[in-house]
Amino acid sequence: MAKIAASGRLGQLLTESEHDQILAIPTERDHLARLYSFEPSDIEIIGARRERRNQLGVALQLALLRHPGITLAQLIQDRGAIPHDLAAFVAEQLGLHVTDLANYAARDQTMTDHARELAARLGLRGPTRADIPFMIEAARKMAWATDKGMTIATGVVTALREARILLPSISTIERASSAGRARARKQAAYALIADLSTEQVRALDQLFDDAGGTSQLASLKTIPIAAKPDHIRQILDRLRQVRKIGISPDVAGRIHADRFRQYVREGRASPAYMIERYIPSRRRATLVALLVDLEERLTDNALEMADKLIGSIFTRAKNAQARSYATTSKNVARLMLIFRRTIDALTDAVDTGEDPIEALDASVGWNTLLRARPEVATIAATASLDPLTVAADRYATLRKFAPDLLEALQFRAGKGSAKTIAAIEMLRDLNRSGKRDLPADAPMPFRKEWRKIVVGDDGKINRRLWEIATIAHLRNKLRSGDVWVERSAGYRRFDSYLLSEPKATPIVSALGLPPTASDWLEQRGRELDWRLKKFAQRLKRDALEGVRYRDDRLQISPVRTIAMPDAEMLADRLDAMMPRIRITELLHEVAQETGFLSAFTNLRTGEPCPNENALLATILADATNLGLSRMAAASQGVTRDQLLWTHDAYIRDDSYRAALAVLINAHHRLPFSRIWGDGTTSSSDGQFFRGAKRGASGGDINARYGVDHGFSFYTHVSDQRAPYHVNVISAATHEAPYVLDGLTSHGTDLKIAEHYTDTGGATDHVFALCAMLGFRFCPRLRDFPDRRLAPIAPVTAYPSLTPLLGKRIRTDIIGEQWDDVLRLVGSIKAGHVAPSVMLRKLAAYERQNQLDVALQEIGKIERTLFMLDWLENPDLRRRCHAGLNNSEQRHALTQAIYTFRQGRIIDRSHEAQQYRASGLNLVIAAIVYWNTIYMDAAVQHLRSTSVAVPDDLLAHTSPVGWEHIAFSGDFLWDRAAASAGRKALNLPPDSRAA
Repeated sequence: MAKIAASGRLGQLLTESEHDQILAIPTERDHLARLYSFEPSDIEIIGARRERRNQLGVALQLALLRHPGITLAQLIQDRGAIPHDLAAFVAEQLGLHVTDLANYAARDQTMTDHARELAARLGLRGPTRADIPFMIEAARKMAWATDKGMTIATGVVTALREARILLPSISTIERASSAGRARARKQAAYALIADLSTEQVRALDQLFDDAGGTSQLASLKTIPIAAKPDHIRQILDRLRQVRKIGISPDVAGRIHADRFRQYVREGRASPAYMIERYIPSRRRATLVALLVDLEERLTDNALEMADKLIGSIFTRAKNAQARSYATTSKNVARLMLIFRRTIDALTDAVDTGEDPIEALDASVGWNTLLRARPEVATIAATASLDPLTVAADRYATLRKFAPDLLEALQFRAGKGSAKTIAAIEMLRDLNRSGKRDLPADAPMPFRKEWRKIVVGDDGKINRRLWEIATIAHLRNKLRSGDVWVERSAGYRRFDSYLLSEPKATPIVSALGLPPTASDWLEQRGRELDWRLKKFAQRLKRDALEGVRYRDDRLQISPVRTIAMPDAEMLADRLDAMMPRIRITELLHEVAQETGFLSAFTNLRTGEPCPNENALLATILADATNLGLSRMAAASQGVTRDQLLWTHDAYIRDDSYRAALAVLINAHHRLPFSRIWGDGTTSSSDGQFFRGAKRGASGGDINARYGVDHGFSFYTHVSDQRAPYHVNVISAATHEAPYVLDGLTSHGTDLKIAEHYTDTGGATDHVFALCAMLGFRFCPRLRDFPDRRLAPIAPVTAYPSLTPLLGKRIRTDIIGEQWDDVLRLVGSIKAGHVAPSVMLRKLAAYERQNQLDVALQEIGKIERTLFMLDWLENPDLRRRCHAGLNNSEQRHALTQAIYTFRQGRIIDRSHEAQQYRASGLNLVIAAIVYWNTIYMDAAVQHLRSTSVAVPDDLLAHTSPVGWEHIAFSGDFLWDRAAASAGRKALNLPPDSRAA
């Protein structure tokens, strides 16, 4: 049972479980065979001993000297006994028995002599005090990139083994690792501050000076969230303050990237007063890293806020236009009636030879037509009005932030966007000079339709329209990466998101993708041609289960959930047997079982949290949306101060992800979890949560969820029912870009091969990338009959399928862009860039990017193959339906947990919102783990009483139930900690007696 080490060991580097791992002796037969199988030369050495106890003792010494690199005496001193599995395996090879070892360990001198002799034969020597500097240096090298104790200690052990030195005591390894980590931290700090001038040092120290009731540093770290013009100006003011200190971003390259990120995380999370208490070198190094990071974040925040404001200007313009048009609906109906009567009158006049004007006047009335004329003109103008013209009404809003934004940031672009940069420079000059009129040759990088609107009938350029069009065009270019900003993380040059070709090539090769498009197209083309012809034959014979072809249209029978009374009765019986438990007790028990709390390490020291109650209460405060203050008020055993400290020191996105991985892996290892699946399939779906009032937490409106602003928790759930990844996204954001984020970066032991989504998660781009990354993508497409199959061969090759076929695949584009497609795939596989980032960039192009087109064409091929699978394989349809039901079950549990504050997300920052989602996911994973343990116990009990419990019925049960768990009330953490441990099943009295 994994536990966090006792809090009494101050300054610890390793947890108790990590101590055991360093000198671990395997127990599984396969691992024993790999490490401790003897060769003939070994048998000869062992056989040279006369007594059986000495033979077995020497054999054990020989085995331990090779792995883990210690003597038998050291093992006995550390553990108190020789592991039975090891002794039995070694004895078996020699035809001896474990009992033959009796009295060998009692003779210290004999053991010592044997160990010294064997070490000499193996070219090993024992550790000495003189090896301490060597160990510290090995630790320093490992700690250059990380503060993780296990990684550093493992590096020391590896260095000792490579130097043919036996391992000293674990305490010596730990002390050397701590010393090496301290040395690495010190060297990294000096590397960051080595070139600081006297003025820069003074400026860094002055960041702690009071600035209107708060320190300058605290003010710089407080970045406005709501999208307002005033907030953009405030962000740009902070940006200028940061730039004034003059820290070069190149300093980040002086130390390992992971170590630099550690400084950044520490600077972000630590309050100013705490940083001020650091020793000078550490304090200034932290500030240097933080300022480099702040410049990037302030730049990105200003651009993101501007993006929202510009988008809202056009959204409001479109909405105003729609409302204006809607108000004319009654008039449109009346005018269309007049128009119809006019046509009828003219038609009758032509047929009868009557004068058309007289006929029109008699039937409609000439005066009626004249009165309708201005109304028709107004409606026509409203319908044809471009949103750009309407957006000009909000020009004043744009002017509140755009000039400052253009002045503060330096925009860069390739040759293809030179006009965009020229337009920005001209707008900048106009702002500086105060001039209003534009020259006749002013650059117009925006689309043709807008150019016609911008230039008036007199040939002059309308300044307002030109400026709005230029800024809107710049927004699109920034989104796509065609225009970028120096010192930005989110608005970099498009190509910078991709690995270089030499770095991507081995990654792509490992995925089994051919180096040339022709090879890939030949293979895919052959398969697609065969599949289409086979499908045509089966369709003609009406041999597809649940699929009919009528009137040139496919009809697919929906998958129905089949009621299984026996499975429902079994589920109810298991639910009734589950122990009644409070959520506090459940979390403590799961923490003891799995050790997931060890993933929450102190940001500054790397040590695990010594206060489990406070850490669990902090996690539950996120999961329930209760918040720290209310959690403290409702708790016994923790205080608000403890929760605040714990949250600042231990709660991070990477900590949540690591803890979730520990839980998911522990659940995956449970044999009973395989009742529901083997962890190779999963599904993902979004769940809507309302935001607070507009302008507070933000969020967007999605008509699907009503009129409230809000967010979506987009969650991936495995077939074993555990949620293994979550992203917080805007409710109005397309879900498809985030499907691959969960599949490629979950960090668990799950080997997902097949993934299900609803229509919202499906695009041709996702089909393409999933296939190339080795995932089978299986969305449940709501508009399936309306989608067209895409052939590589000419459409005429499949005459019977013509009504179902779309345009032919553009193989030339795939060939031209193949190298960049592979770079993109390799970059995503390596974790160099998130799939959602690249898919959003590609979608932002005003005109389709060629890489985007190539990816779409590849996706059409993969989608067509999937559609054929879907039509021919009813089992796939049922699997997808069942997989998506797993997500729905999780949604119900989420609503039972995330209840406080009416389930609204009131947090302003995306980071805090992600903490809510991560805490919720972690608690759900803990519940799934706990339920699985006790469902297994319940099934064993039933089977022990001769009750038949077939596995095929168990597959229809679920570990996502919660009726037996108390989520509300007082949170009694001390009592929960004291009662942690396996609970008795909730059995009837007669069953207990039996």
